[in-house]
Amino acid sequence: MKILLTTLNSKFIHTNLAIRYLKEFVRDLVDVEIREYTINNELDYILKDIYKGDYDVILFSTYIWNVYDIVKLCDNIKKVKPNIKIALGGPEVTYDSECSMKNYPFVDYILYGEGELVFRDLVMYLKGQKNIEDVEGLVYRDKDKIVKNKPMDLLKNLDEIPSPYENLNPEEYENRIVYYETSRGCPFNCQYCLSSTIPGLRYFSIDRVKKDLKALINARVSQIKFIDRTFNANKKFAMEIMNFLMENDNDYTTYHFEVTAHLLDDEMLEFLKDCKEGLFQFEIGVQSTNDKVLEAVGRRDDFGKLSYVVQKIASYRNIHQHLDLIAGLPYEDYASFENSFNDVFNLGIEHLQLGFLKMIKGTGIRNTASQHGFRYKDYAPYEVLYNDYISYTQILKLKDIEEILEKYYNSKNFVLSMRYIISNFYKESPFKFFEAFATYFDKNGYFDMAQGKNQLYKILLDFYYEKINVDNEIFNDILKYDYISLGKTSNIPQFFNKVDMEDFKNRCHLFLKNEDNLSKYLPKFINTPAKNIIKYVHFEPFKYNILELKENIHSKLVDKTNVVLFVYDDKKIFEKSKAYSVEI
Repeated sequence: MKILLTTLNSKFIHTNLAIRYLKEFVRDLVDVEIREYTINNELDYILKDIYKGDYDVILFSTYIWNVYDIVKLCDNIKKVKPNIKIALGGPEVTYDSECSMKNYPFVDYILYGEGELVFRDLVMYLKGQKNIEDVEGLVYRDKDKIVKNKPMDLLKNLDEIPSPYENLNPEEYENRIVYYETSRGCPFNCQYCLSSTIPGLRYFSIDRVKKDLKALINARVSQIKFIDRTFNANKKFAMEIMNFLMENDNDYTTYHFEVTAHLLDDEMLEFLKDCKEGLFQFEIGVQSTNDKVLEAVGRRDDFGKLSYVVQKIASYRNIHQHLDLIAGLPYEDYASFENSFNDVFNLGIEHLQLGFLKMIKGTGIRNTASQHGFRYKDYAPYEVLYNDYISYTQILKLKDIEEILEKYYNSKNFVLSMRYIISNFYKESPFKFFEAFATYFDKNGYFDMAQGKNQLYKILLDFYYEKINVDNEIFNDILKYDYISLGKTSNIPQFFNKVDMEDFKNRCHLFLKNEDNLSKYLPKFINTPAKNIIKYVHFEPFKYNILELKENIHSKLVDKTNVVLFVYDDKKIFEKSKAYSVEI
């Protein structure tokens, strides 16, 4: 019997944890092959590749981002290989498994719930070692009937799942993103999240986790994304894992955690203070700062404590923080969402994600949708269209704002420009800036066409000149600073201020030959020829001393030519370069 476990990941660099667990759980029963594709692969390519494998059984791991492509594949696989057995598992078929079986007549089995034990029993049935009616957690066909067996009990001891990282092949994981879990379940009961449907909180043993992580660190994976819904629910456990990662840093792998900010106490904050810059990333779900909204979705939070924690971590300048908001929640109208946006934005974090409520199968909010007049797309990802509190027109407006937020704030390509505009002209409501800029984008048709890097800068410059029109020359210099700070460039767009200085290139060369200058600004390049140093630096004359704004964004600048030395450092997390005002 030849079995394939497969899925369509959202990106090539991702790896699927679920199918690896399933393979390990039956390794004493049967050899199982794993193949991973992506949603960007041509379906004909995947169909051909699977067909050539000549499998007897295929199980697909399904999610909201891949279910429709998987269904198309299954239909065609069954047509070209009618005797093959096709099974689906994963969250996208767990909560309406019988309906999915009716909709997809080419599917033979659906595994619902936690899949490891179910898959093991299914394999035993396929090998003639178990009756199908005894395979708990399975939906199957009995002639014209669809039969749903009783659910499988949850695994009490997660360490029963053999590790997929013992004796791993480093080539399989090198430079990849690995999804990893130290626990299952969540201590909270948020009604828009599937974790609320799983009772309790279960952990892998600390020794098992450390052993797995060390194997992945040695394999030099690009990033380990912990999929624990609240990684810091158990403070002692979380700190021991984080300390282990800090002690075993390979100077390459980074780590992403979903944390609940109000659970981070002063001891943990003091511990995080010593973390290397860029080693950890925190994703913090705020969703809303409206207490009535949070109560309606069963979410407990303390925004005052969250604010303290987030700003404390921000002051360390070592951990990238990614905070989430969800538009479309009950009782959150457009004005309330603006307040939530401003509350979170003003914390000064690196990344603010504006997401839209997804009415996911199995969640409490989907089951009670009629109470709040929810209308949503009836296909994955089941995104909200409108409800009793926010209209579809307003949702579309927020969609535009989200795109502007991604292009101009979350991209970190306009750091000083964004600070300057918002601090000086939109301080009362940063949301109003993104709203105004989104309106400008829409009016000029920019949402309908792709823009390159230079065009994005030109559009922001035009917006500033037309809508703000204050100290235009200063803002031109600010935007030029952002542009050059991102990386080495030989062609600076002509719409930026050009400041001519006599014999500029030669003066820059002489600067780099001066040992005192190298000691002060470029110590790692001492005894390096100037022609080699110039590959890593850039000199640019400005009309104003823009660096003063980095210290005080409200500084009053005077028109005085100065030169900025940019030193590019790929390992910096919060800035792509260091900048110094120099005399040449």
